[in-house]
Amino acid sequence: MLRYGIAAWIAGGSAVLFFSNLPRFFELGLAVLIFILAIAWKFTTNRRVVGIVLLFLLGCACSTWFVQQRLSTELPTQYEGIDLWVEGYVDALPQGDEKGARFSFVIERYLKAELNALSLPRKVYLSWQSPWRSQQAIPVIKPGQVWQLQIKLKRPHGSLNLHGFDFERWLFQYGYRASGSVRSGELLIEKTATLPWSFFTMIERQRWHLRDKIQRLINANAPYRGVLIALVLGDQNAIPQADWKVFNATGIGHLISISGLHVTMIAGLGAALAGQLWRRGALPLWCPIPQVTALAGLLSAFAYAWLAGFQIPAQRTMYMVGVVAAAVWSGRIPRAFDIWWWALALVFLIDPMAPYTPGFWLSFGAVAAILYSMGDSAGLLGIPTGKELESAWRTRALIALREACRVQAVVTIALLPFTLYWFYQTSVVSPLANALAIPLISYVVTPLALSGAFLPEWLGKPCLILAHSCMEWIGYVLTWLASLSWAVAWSHQPTIWAGVLSVLGIALAIRPGTLQVRWRSRCLGLILCTTLFWRNSVGLMPGEFRASVFDIGQGTAVLIETATRRLLYDAGPIQGKRNDAGAQILLPYFRGAGITEIDRLVISHSDSDHVGGVGTLLKSIQFNSFMGSLPAHNSVFKQIQAAQVVSLPCRYGQYWQWDEVEFRIWHPSELSSFAASQYTGKPNEMSCVLEVRNAQASLWLTGDVEKQGEAAIVTRLKQPEFAGFNIAALANHELIFMAPHHGSKTSSSLDLLRLLSPDAAFAQNGYRNRYGHPHPLVSARYQALDIPLTNTPLTGMQTWVARRNQLETYFMRNKVRRLWHDQAPT
Repeated sequence: MLRYGIAAWIAGGSAVLFFSNLPRFFELGLAVLIFILAIAWKFTTNRRVVGIVLLFLLGCACSTWFVQQRLSTELPTQYEGIDLWVEGYVDALPQGDEKGARFSFVIERYLKAELNALSLPRKVYLSWQSPWRSQQAIPVIKPGQVWQLQIKLKRPHGSLNLHGFDFERWLFQYGYRASGSVRSGELLIEKTATLPWSFFTMIERQRWHLRDKIQRLINANAPYRGVLIALVLGDQNAIPQADWKVFNATGIGHLISISGLHVTMIAGLGAALAGQLWRRGALPLWCPIPQVTALAGLLSAFAYAWLAGFQIPAQRTMYMVGVVAAAVWSGRIPRAFDIWWWALALVFLIDPMAPYTPGFWLSFGAVAAILYSMGDSAGLLGIPTGKELESAWRTRALIALREACRVQAVVTIALLPFTLYWFYQTSVVSPLANALAIPLISYVVTPLALSGAFLPEWLGKPCLILAHSCMEWIGYVLTWLASLSWAVAWSHQPTIWAGVLSVLGIALAIRPGTLQVRWRSRCLGLILCTTLFWRNSVGLMPGEFRASVFDIGQGTAVLIETATRRLLYDAGPIQGKRNDAGAQILLPYFRGAGITEIDRLVISHSDSDHVGGVGTLLKSIQFNSFMGSLPAHNSVFKQIQAAQVVSLPCRYGQYWQWDEVEFRIWHPSELSSFAASQYTGKPNEMSCVLEVRNAQASLWLTGDVEKQGEAAIVTRLKQPEFAGFNIAALANHELIFMAPHHGSKTSSSLDLLRLLSPDAAFAQNGYRNRYGHPHPLVSARYQALDIPLTNTPLTGMQTWVARRNQLETYFMRNKVRRLWHDQAPT
C-alpha cells in the first residue's frame, strides 16, 4: 500500500505541474472531491482503491498550492525595465568574480512606499556586472549582506527551444519571479544581525567562507581548484567546460559534486565516531549504542547535505539515512525499497519540481536498480554476510570486487534511458573510468578536500594541495580515456515508446541472480535496450521541407531539413565566452535530434549575431560545404577553411535542388566573392538572401539585408525570366518571410513586401532587446499590409513544415504550455 500510495500522490502532483490552463474553480472542485473521498474511505470496505485515489488528489492539491504560491508575486509588465530602489539581503551563495556576479536577493521592502502594497516579487535573481570596458571591480557579494540597490527587473523569460535549457523553469523551481540587473548599490549591513534569524542564510554564509578559504589556499591557476570546491560545497560553477567534457565523456560526472556516496561516507564516519565515544563507561545503559550511532549518522548526513547546497542526490541519501534512524529508534526493520519510497516522497514533498531535474532520475534510478538487482546477492556493495565472515580476507576481497563490478554493470545499464534522455550520450569507457575514480575521489580526494576546508589553514593547506595533486593524476588518466575516438557513443533523445521498451529490457537484464540464471531473458532485455539507439525518422517525404526557427535571442539561426539533406542558415550570436548560442542552443538541439552532419552551412554576413556559434559547431558537427558572404580575412572564414570545408561565395543566381526542394540565392550580386575589396561597406547589405521552395510554400531567409539590397532584389524579381517563377506562382504558394535585420526600421521596405505579399512573417530578436526590434514602424507596416508578424521571444522556437499539400506551423510556447512559461498570444 505504501508504494502505491506514494506513487499516486507523486503522479497527482506531477500532473498539475505538467498540464497548465487549469479549469476555473479547479481548487474548489479538488477540495470537494477530497472531502467526498475522505468520507468514502471512512465507510467503505475497499479502502485501498479509495486511499490511492485520495492520495492522487492530495498530490494535486499540494502542487496546486505550490503553484499558486509561486505565481502570486508575478511582476506586472508595467514595472519591467524601469529603475526600482529596493532594500534586502543576499540569501544564497553568489556566482562570479570581481568583474560580474549573479546572486539571489530577497527584497525586504521597495523604497517607493506604494509598491509595498502590491504583490511584487520578493525573491529575485540579479546580475551585477562591472561597466563595459572598465577595470572597476564590483563589490564583494556575500550571503547575509544587506544592500540598498537600484535595479531593473523583467518577468521570468528565457529562450525556449527543443532540447535546450529552460531558464524559465529553473527560475520557477527556485522561486524567482523576476530577474534583473543591478545599476548601483550601497552596502548597509555586513551581516543579517538586525534581521530575523535565518538558518538558510547562516548556512550559505558558512559555505561562502569555506569557498573563500579554498580559493585562498589553492593557487588560482590550479586546474582542479573548482573540482575541490564542488566536492566540498556542491558548487560546480568554477569547473571549466573543458573539464566537464572530460568528466561526461568518461561517465564520472556524478562524482564531481556531492554524490549520495559522499553523504553516505560522512554519515558512516559520524556514526562510527559516535559509537566509539558512546561505548565508554555506563553511557550505553542510558541509551543503546545503535540508537546513538543512527542519530549521529543522521545528523552528519544532515549537516553535510546542507553544506552541499541540499542537492537532490544529497537529499535522497539524507532522507534514507533518516528513515533508517527512525526505524532503529522505533524498533522496526524496514524493507530496503520502503526506505527508497519514503525518501522519494520526502524529496517530492519539499520540491515538487524535482522530477524535472536529471539528478532526481539518476539518483533514485541508480539506487532502485541496485536494490532490485541485489535481491539475493551474497553481499550488497561487497559486504560479505553469513559464513563468508569466517573466510580469509582474500576471499572476501574477491567477493567485494565481484559485487562492485556487478553494481557498476547494473548502474550503467539501468541509467541508459536517463543519460540518453538528458544528455544524448553514453560513455563506453565509463566502467573503467569509474573503477579508477570512485575509490580515489570518494575515499582519498574528498576526505582530503573536506579536511583542508575545515582544519586550520596551516594544516588545511597541505591537505588541499595533496587532494589537488591526486585529482591531477586522476585527470591525466581521464583525459586520455576521453580522447579515445570510441570513448563516447552519441545518440539522440529517445522516444517514449523506446523508453518504455528499454525499461522492460532493463528489468530483464539486471534481474536478481547469477548471470547463468535465465541468460536468455537477460539477452532479450539487452536487445530491447538497443531501441534507445534507433534513429528517429526525419518525417519528411521528397518534395517536403521543415524549417526550424530557433529562439536564439538577438541573432539568427534557422535549420532547413529535407528528406535526406540539412542546411543551417546562420549560427546565432556570441557575447563573451559564456553566451555562445552555438554551445547553449544549437548544439544541444543537434545532439538531442541526433544530428551529426549538416550538408551546407550558409552564413548571411559577418556580424557576430549571425556567426557567433560557428566556432563551437565546427568542433562537433561535420559540415560538408559552406556558402556565405564573408571576406577572406574574417576569423570565422579562416576557421571554416582550417576545417577543410568546401567553400563558395554567396551569389545571386545560384540554384540547386535537394529531394525535389528548390534552393535559390537572390542576393548579393552575381559578382560577389571572398575578396576583401567587396566588403568595404556595411556588412548588412552583403547579406546572403536564400529562398527555399516546394510545391506548397516558399520560405525567404533574408539575414540583415537593408533597403539598398532589398531594392536590388525587387529589380531581380521583376526581370522577365523570373516573372512567372516568383510572381504568378505566388498565388498558389504560401510565402513565409523572415523580417530582415530582425525587424529594423532600415529594412522591410514597402516595395519588397508589396511585391512578395507574404502570408506570414517572423522576426528573431532578443526579449526586450536594446535595439527595440522589431521597430514599431515596421510592425505597423506589416499590420497595415495584413501580414501576421510573429516574434520568437513571444512564440519560442518556431517550426514550419511545408508538406506537399499543406503548411504546418508549431510554436514552442503553444505546444509546451507550462505554468512557469509566458504564453504566446492567441
